[in-house]
Amino acid sequence: MTSQWPKWVRDDGSVVACTEKVKVMAENFDEIKQITQDALEDGLLMEVSEQQMREALHALVDALINPYKR
Repeated sequence: MTSQWPKWVRDDGSVVACTEKVKVMAENFDEIKQITQDALEDGLLMEVSEQQMREALHALVDALINPYKR
């Protein structure tokens, strides 16, 4: 699965250019996309409201915690 993900940048605006880091980010986001697509489809098949599914997925992302915050 090949997706076009954003150019990754640091907080200071500089680009993350390390090939291995960019590769890992792409793999992670490809996996996240597939898992969330599967969850959305499962919910829809179980007759859960699409709007509610989308809101729940957004809430899940919004609830993520940055353990490295300084």
